[in-house]
Amino acid sequence: MPDRGGGPTGPRIRVGRPSRRARTLLMTLGVLAVLAMLFVMFAGFWTDWLWYRSVDYSSVFTTTLWTKVGMFAVFGLLMGLAVGLNIWLAHRLRPPLSAMSLEQQSLDRYRMGVAPYKKWVLLAITALVGLIAGASAAGQWRTWLMWVNGVAFGEKDPQFGMDVAFYAFDLPWYRFLLGFGFAATVLSLIAAALTHYLYGGLRVTSPGARATAAATGHLSVLLGVFVSLKAVAYWLDRYGLAVKSSDFKAAGNWTGLRFVDANAYLPAKTILFCIAVICAVLFFATLWRRTWQLPVIGFGLMVLSAILIGGLYPAIVQKFQVQPNEQAKEAPYIKKNIEATRKAYAIDGTVPENYSGKATVKAKEQLRKDADAAASYRLVDPNIVSPTFQQLEQKRKYYQFPVTLDVDRYDGKDTVVGLRELNIKGIPKRNWINDHFTYTHGYGAIMATGTSVDATGSPVFTESGLPTSGQMPKYEQRIYYGEKTEQYSIVGGPQKELDYEANGERTTSYRGDSGVSLSNAFNRAAYAVAFSEPQILYSGAIGDGSRILYNRTPKERVEAVAPWLTIDGDAYPAVVGGRIQWIVDAYTTTNGYPYASRTTLGDSTADSLTAGNQARTVVAQQNQVNYIRNSVKATVDAYDGTVKLYQWDTKDPVLKTWMKAFPGTVEPKSAISDDLKSHLRYPQDMFKVQRELLTRYHVRDAAQFYSGSDAWQVPADPTKKDGNAVPPYYLSLRMPGDDQQRFSLTTTFTPNGRPNLGAFMAVDADADSEEYGRIRLLRVTSDVPGPAQVQSKLNSLPDVATFVRDMKGADSEIEYGNLLTVPMDGGFLYVEPVYAQGRSALYPLLKKVAVSYIDASKPEGDATKDTTVFENSLAGALNAVFGVEGEAPTTPPSDTPTQPRPPVTGDAALKQAIADAQKAYEDGEAALKKGDWEAYGKAQRALAEALQQAARADAERKAADQPAQGSAPGGQAPSGAPAKPADAAKPDGTAKPDGTAKPDGTAKPDAAAEPAGAAQSGAEGSGG
Repeated sequence: MPDRGGGPTGPRIRVGRPSRRARTLLMTLGVLAVLAMLFVMFAGFWTDWLWYRSVDYSSVFTTTLWTKVGMFAVFGLLMGLAVGLNIWLAHRLRPPLSAMSLEQQSLDRYRMGVAPYKKWVLLAITALVGLIAGASAAGQWRTWLMWVNGVAFGEKDPQFGMDVAFYAFDLPWYRFLLGFGFAATVLSLIAAALTHYLYGGLRVTSPGARATAAATGHLSVLLGVFVSLKAVAYWLDRYGLAVKSSDFKAAGNWTGLRFVDANAYLPAKTILFCIAVICAVLFFATLWRRTWQLPVIGFGLMVLSAILIGGLYPAIVQKFQVQPNEQAKEAPYIKKNIEATRKAYAIDGTVPENYSGKATVKAKEQLRKDADAAASYRLVDPNIVSPTFQQLEQKRKYYQFPVTLDVDRYDGKDTVVGLRELNIKGIPKRNWINDHFTYTHGYGAIMATGTSVDATGSPVFTESGLPTSGQMPKYEQRIYYGEKTEQYSIVGGPQKELDYEANGERTTSYRGDSGVSLSNAFNRAAYAVAFSEPQILYSGAIGDGSRILYNRTPKERVEAVAPWLTIDGDAYPAVVGGRIQWIVDAYTTTNGYPYASRTTLGDSTADSLTAGNQARTVVAQQNQVNYIRNSVKATVDAYDGTVKLYQWDTKDPVLKTWMKAFPGTVEPKSAISDDLKSHLRYPQDMFKVQRELLTRYHVRDAAQFYSGSDAWQVPADPTKKDGNAVPPYYLSLRMPGDDQQRFSLTTTFTPNGRPNLGAFMAVDADADSEEYGRIRLLRVTSDVPGPAQVQSKLNSLPDVATFVRDMKGADSEIEYGNLLTVPMDGGFLYVEPVYAQGRSALYPLLKKVAVSYIDASKPEGDATKDTTVFENSLAGALNAVFGVEGEAPTTPPSDTPTQPRPPVTGDAALKQAIADAQKAYEDGEAALKKGDWEAYGKAQRALAEALQQAARADAERKAADQPAQGSAPGGQAPSGAPAKPADAAKPDGTAKPDGTAKPDGTAKPDAAAEPAGAAQSGAEGSGG
């Protein structure tokens, strides 16, 4: 190598070209890097396609994909062509010689710099704006599909006589096109102006004319197009007034025309349209006149008109014509708004019925009898007893129940249901194999009667155990898809799954058809990239038959296969046809129903149960809507994840539109089996939206609506301290005029700003009923205490104060259950279960039942006007509130034949022993107060015997669990047994179950586990 000489820092060495091998290696690495990046981008697309194909909804994926691709290509190409064509035209129309001035001399440098790359610059700008515009347009795929497939509503708006479909489907598309046209015109105008300036067509400081004739004509045409689009915008704005939201004190979120809109804005928009058309013609005329004078004058006139006619004139009309007599001026428009809103939210058939709140039956015996038949009072509150299910039926730490359980009907009775789902955080030893291969599913549906509890205050389970047994016929108990199942699992391959533990491990292999096959290396590589988990690619636990399950929550699956639906916040399980099916209510919505006021779904559906519980929040495609229908009932199989969509509202034009866009995805209503239909119910979120609207829109008189004198509000939940709205309650009750109970969804209203009861609302929620969906609204015409007032009076009772003090002294916490409101014989009956939860027993037990009967016919000060009692059982509370004994039930609570019960063992024996000990202790305390020493001694002997039995049952339970403990993964002992005495109960009765001893040698069971005494049965004397 020749010497290049030295320098101050040493000799300079010439670096030669890389060798051929090095160049080949670098090129190979570069190609591999590009391929890797392309594969990463492709992996997401490929796995999505595989998933949609696995659930048999590939048509949804392809329709959505090709619509997005088409929108991207068409509008990206149009934008690119518009901008690129105008740049090319501006360059083509450049003057041959530019004036010699300092301005042009400085621009010469840029012209010379751009000259060699003009084509590349043009292509780059065109591609950039095309990509941005195409990506933006692809997001409007729903708008396109609704416009192309729109079905007429068959209803006309009262102002323009246009079908509602024009506002719901057509107008959004026209506005999108208009916005796209404005964007293309403005970008083209800017690009053309810059090109003309660069090449001398426009001059800022140069002597002579400021623009060449060619540049003037070109820019005038673009400005003419812009003003023409503005004219179209003015014309569409006329129709937009019918769906425009505005602040109006008569309604919180007013939609539609008001007096000022119809009499000022509407003619103003028409005038401005005409002015814009004239102005556009003047701009186009510049092609011949070659002067800006008239177009500039016309444009200035348009701007001035927009300010005066479009802004100042309506303000004057509002100030001097409307405000002095607003009620009379707005009355016709309020009437239109009321009618449209009631139709849009399916409450147009709801008419308030006056309900006095005054008892029509005075005989106490008849009232007591009617109370038994008025409702099936739910003592087991699904919003509270989840910890009880967890403690008694969890069985293993890697299982869990939802925070809020569900209410369904089995054998015609209200039943509380919770699925024992997988809890990934409870796995004894966390690793990739355990998390995704071994622990893959939950097991069993746990059910309890909603209207009764046992002697300890625990739910009466009708389906329990692991595996479960009880009232249900044989069914598939494995739960691979559930509300809590959010991680992916790989099943069906060489790696066995843990099925469940009962006296040892039971293993299984998934036999369903769901999931995506991982048998080939390409799919494994795609999922390894998609889930950022390289072990999927090379793990030996994956082989022939391996399938990956993901997108496993019911709402997630329904939302994916029907991206045009809004999903109800509460998916609930039901055993249908030998399988656990998740039932998901889904809605079609629009915010383009003329004159119908909008509501925000997130706010309207919020209550004390959704606060802090994202799993129960509505999944909305658009949060602000002014039309909603429960058009689809969806099911998700808990074992194989099969998703089925059923048409429920056969008249809904929005659903028909989407069924045209995605043919074959929604099955007809006739495909719903009778077994499935018996578990369908009226959806909570729909009901909550309707009740929110009915706080104002129960009023149909325009003058009264304007004054707001009869406005209601949804009361805050009196059993909570967070101030959130009371949730609606599913309850079987008999409404006034009905001869039998109906499974209903109920709520209450209070007058705006007042605590007393304003109205009671119930909807027939039984899908088998001929009157399903009928909303009954009872307007209370007398002064009846509302939920907060009833709760306040309950808290002030001396018995309640004593109970709370005793419970807190026993280190227990009090929880108030659902405060149920039931109209009965002209008055109102309030029923509320009260739970206690001790520190050593981490689950609530029913201890008391509060009942309040309101008879507004009684004079003020009469003690019987508002009678509130606090008793150990529902039957006792009803007896006390009416002052008479109810009839004892003549039939067993269950319709099933009575069979000999096997001897209780294990957990059941321990619970029974604790109940016996509690009863003996209470008998002893009562005898001690009376001074009956013989009865006291007898009670102490019974207490000692019960504690001995508790000790034996506890020892037997531990011995029975020992084999399972030895075989559990990671040595994990089973959990979920009922609360046991903190110290082993001593045979001599000197120790009490909570581990402390009384000086006299007597023992007291743990307060947290103590029963209320007699069985808390809703069937006992309640008829339900």
